[in-house]
Amino acid sequence: MNEINRKPLNTLGYDFIPAPYLPKGKDEYYLRNKQVKNGIHYRHLSAYEIEVLVRNRNTSDNWNNLLVSNAFNPELVQNCKFFGLVRIGKLEPYYLEYHNLRRPVGFYNSTVISCDFGDNVVVDNVNYISHYIIGNDVMLVNCNEIATTDHSKFGNGILKEGEPENIRIWMELCNENAGRSILPFDGILPGDAFLWTYFRDDGKLLNRFKEFTEKKFDALRGYYGTIGDRTVIKNCRIIKDVKIGSDAYLKGANKIKNVTINSSSEANTQVGEGCELVNGIIGYGCRLFYGVKAVRFVLASHSQLKYGARLINSYLGDNSTISCCEVLNSLIFPSHEQHHNNSFLCAALIQGQSNMAAGATVGSNHNSRSPDGEIVAGRGFWPGLCVSLKHNSKFACFSILAKGDYPAELNIPIPFSLISNDISKDQLVVMPAYWFMYNMYALARNSWKYTDRDKRIDKTQHLEFNFLAPDTINDVLQALPLLQKFTGKAWLKREGNQKKMTDDEIIAIGQALLDTNDPVVNELVILADNFENTRRPVRVLKVMRAYHLFRELVMFYLSQQLLEHISLNNIKTHEQLIESLPSKAAIAQWMNVGGQLILRSEIDKLNKQIVAGKIKDWEAVHAFYVQQGKNYPMEKLAHAMAAVKEVFDINLKKASPAIIKSLLHQSITTKEWMVKEIYESRAKDYRNPFRKMVYENQEAMNKVVGKLEDNSFIKQEQKALEDYKKEIQQLVTKLKLDKPNKLKVA
Repeated sequence: MNEINRKPLNTLGYDFIPAPYLPKGKDEYYLRNKQVKNGIHYRHLSAYEIEVLVRNRNTSDNWNNLLVSNAFNPELVQNCKFFGLVRIGKLEPYYLEYHNLRRPVGFYNSTVISCDFGDNVVVDNVNYISHYIIGNDVMLVNCNEIATTDHSKFGNGILKEGEPENIRIWMELCNENAGRSILPFDGILPGDAFLWTYFRDDGKLLNRFKEFTEKKFDALRGYYGTIGDRTVIKNCRIIKDVKIGSDAYLKGANKIKNVTINSSSEANTQVGEGCELVNGIIGYGCRLFYGVKAVRFVLASHSQLKYGARLINSYLGDNSTISCCEVLNSLIFPSHEQHHNNSFLCAALIQGQSNMAAGATVGSNHNSRSPDGEIVAGRGFWPGLCVSLKHNSKFACFSILAKGDYPAELNIPIPFSLISNDISKDQLVVMPAYWFMYNMYALARNSWKYTDRDKRIDKTQHLEFNFLAPDTINDVLQALPLLQKFTGKAWLKREGNQKKMTDDEIIAIGQALLDTNDPVVNELVILADNFENTRRPVRVLKVMRAYHLFRELVMFYLSQQLLEHISLNNIKTHEQLIESLPSKAAIAQWMNVGGQLILRSEIDKLNKQIVAGKIKDWEAVHAFYVQQGKNYPMEKLAHAMAAVKEVFDINLKKASPAIIKSLLHQSITTKEWMVKEIYESRAKDYRNPFRKMVYENQEAMNKVVGKLEDNSFIKQEQKALEDYKKEIQQLVTKLKLDKPNKLKVA
């Protein structure tokens, strides 16, 4: 049975804070008065103003509780009901216009309960607005309910006085069994979410994260909802316990409950028709349109939900878009794209710069006895059309999966790979370095695109968008001995060698074959171990080419870090360069912390400081991110030096001018190859007869898709190559790398 309470009419709009939770000596408006910062001096109504208000069919339970500014015009208030303490700023004879919506300033046909209003607002046909603080030039038109409760939390995972723990809102990220749950809060960064979900074995650390979240807020009851300056809300049904920033635009939403909507004049947020949003945090500059359903969610800044998308128990990182599809229990780092109606993402950690194609199912957890499976994918994850994956699966950076139903769990440790399911031969096929061989255009353009489209105002976390970075290079360093091992095993099998050998001996055989470009490698059937949880073969293709590409990329990675280091530090001589290089360069473990790459050792220090109480709140954690961003260039250079030392046994700290010169000139060769591949991977689309056949002639094709020679990205890269060559030559001259070496005698 519905419990309907009957209370005296003269109490409507009063006693907002229940008596047990009202501090001694405080009235029910003490928090409201702290929140109001509009600087307006309010006064009581004059007898004449009350007369005009009554004549205009307005009512109030107590006209003494309707306070106004000196520029109040009672003629602009018509057919309204006021209850409780209501304060109104200027009302002047203007109309406000936004996107062709024109309404006169003032209050019309509305019920207002205990609210504060700034100057020149429009409140027109608002059936019920209760306990809100509204800014200046706000337009509220055709809304059913805008209300705040005394225990409102605005989407934050906190409790108010007297509330039981079991009503706390948790977000169940990465896993459907709630084993990685975190508390959402306004200002949560993707790095925060990652740390909280990842280190689940440290109970003290998890308790600290909970304390940090609760510390950001208080448990007092009685906070009012807020609507910032110049916000427009029209044709919405239910807005309850929602905090809305300035310059937001809400139109036609069905229901928004327990949500913070961040918005500002620099990054305004919009919520459109048919949206239903419950228990969430929405970042600055976001767009939510056309029937979106989001529950227990965080939408980071400048991200979009569109066309019926469903986002539940998930964190969507900055600069991302989800359209049409369904995403559950996932933690998604910045720059994620998922546009298609029938794609499905569940119980996943997706580490950014990702793109899910139509029909991709990543994936249903209904393949084990319990819904506790997970998918973990490094940066650049691209599951193709109709890909179906089985939990648990894990992928190195920049993995792309060809169309197919993958029957078993996968663990693909080699980066930049194309993975495909060959049904005809019943085998899994992996092609390392695929992106560099066949789709350099997309790889390079995406790296540029993500940087160009990073619209964040708050750049506390330094996001890495380059496809060559510590995470991908570490994947490469892991891949090289694997390729050597698989090659060595294939050669031994071909030779019929049954002798039992250690892994190191097998790797040495494979390395000798690959380093010498032995043509026999291209004749071998090279199989991988432990890539798939089946007994069927896993074929590795184009191993020789991938192996040498990976080695070349390690050297190119170092040259890029050297150039950045020289530029940032204004280095002018070879001696100064050598002196400035980090003295300790060792291969270290890095972590992708919400799109920011940070040394694992630094994360371990952070966690210890948090547990010890030396880092006391989320603001200090965010300061750590900022400091790591400042340290990143030098740490990345040290990492690049260590990678080259491991692969080529070159100690850059002891490198002669000739070696530095050779390194820089080699980078030109690599850059030329990359730019050539960028062009060729796009040019093949223009040569493909199956692409050309739908056009009447070449001119028609050019009109539709544009001329190849006019491609702005290709032209940009070609110019960058010429500039790069000039930069290297100038650097060789400036550092005097052409000078003959002076031999030192020990």
